[in-house]
Amino acid sequence: MTRILVFSDIHANAVALEAVITDAGTVDETLCLGDVAGYGPQPNECIERIHSLPNLTCIMGNHDFAAIGNIALEIFNSDARKALLWQRKQFSEESRSFLSSLPDELVVHGEVSLAHGSPRDPIWEYVMNTLVARINLSYFETPWCFVGHSHFQAVFQYHSKTDDISIEVPHPAEQYELKERALLNPGSVGQPRDRDPRAAYAIYSPEARTWEPRRVEYDIKAVQKMIMDAGLPPRHAARLAGGW
Repeated sequence: MTRILVFSDIHANAVALEAVITDAGTVDETLCLGDVAGYGPQPNECIERIHSLPNLTCIMGNHDFAAIGNIALEIFNSDARKALLWQRKQFSEESRSFLSSLPDELVVHGEVSLAHGSPRDPIWEYVMNTLVARINLSYFETPWCFVGHSHFQAVFQYHSKTDDISIEVPHPAEQYELKERALLNPGSVGQPRDRDPRAAYAIYSPEARTWEPRRVEYDIKAVQKMIMDAGLPPRHAARLAGGW
């Protein structure tokens, strides 16, 4: 049975990323939904680690886009700008080349479409409610679409009988059966914002058609210390402990 590791929004937190990789165990493929860069203290370490994962498909996130200088930083808040400016100075040539190579459009992978934001706007749009999710159903043709960006672990499930969409939040390690069309978010590895500070990810099994959201603890205090030692915004350290 094929096991595919799905994650998003690492945000330069290599400690959380390593915890996810270890917790996931042996996988056949890896799908990264973007935002490897931004906020955190370990951009090069994250890129190097992701690049080594088996059968990797990785797409562009908005912070990745900004980190390589493709958009003006004024669109971000002041703390995010400070982190991105710092990361631009830290990037190795290999890291810069890797980020620059990432696709910024919707990517189709078997029965799944991949976008950082949404199928309609792969870089910027947040899928945070059923209205936006419903609109986006017409922007992808596969049964399912995996998205990141919001840092919330959730499933936006379409129901054909009632012609509506619900927001489902499966419990970690609970296998969610994939039947009808849906947009699924694995949550954030490096900076969760659903009040659960544990690193978030998911395991997708295409043959069984299951989605298994997962959470794993990591050494938050160690990452907070690295953020402060690097002179990055203290808010980026504080929010890790509360998952906000």
